[in-house]
Amino acid sequence: MSQPPDPDHGGAEDAVGYRGVMACHAAGISYRQLDYWARTGLVVPSVRDASGSGTQRLYSFRDMVVLKVVKRLLDAGVSLQNIRKAIDALRSRGVADLAGITLISDGTSVYECHSPEEVVDLLQGGQGVFGIAIAGAFKEIQGTLSHLPAEPAVEADDEAPLLDAAGDELAARRARRRAG
Repeated sequence: MSQPPDPDHGGAEDAVGYRGVMACHAAGISYRQLDYWARTGLVVPSVRDASGSGTQRLYSFRDMVVLKVVKRLLDAGVSLQNIRKAIDALRSRGVADLAGITLISDGTSVYECHSPEEVVDLLQGGQGVFGIAIAGAFKEIQGTLSHLPAEPAVEADDEAPLLDAAGDELAARRARRRAG
């Protein structure tokens, strides 16, 4: 049994290949899905493609990572058509190593993420989008407020007469409108 290659050290993954059955097991997909994705060019085995009847496809470790990503996007509700568009968009931009990027999905669209500040919508022609990390905003506000003076909150007893006066003023306006 061979040890899977270290994904951080390129080149070693081309020294070994995994047959379709093993790729299916590792990615959690059916052989029918694997065969269809290979025949339609979605995920083509990089070690050895089928070259006629009886030949075995061999998938690299990185190919299986991409298969797993496609499976997760399908599980998240993204259509195979949109997954194909996203991967084609990446390839057209010269992203050969799909295993080296982070994809984010909302179940409809697929986004390429380089950092918390840079996210690209792959289905909208690579248009940049932005996200707001609530935890980041929380920490930023905490830091900013730590340098600013704060005022004590209004006591509950002090607030009650203001509400009554506002309610009385509103009632007086309604009464004037009805009378006038």
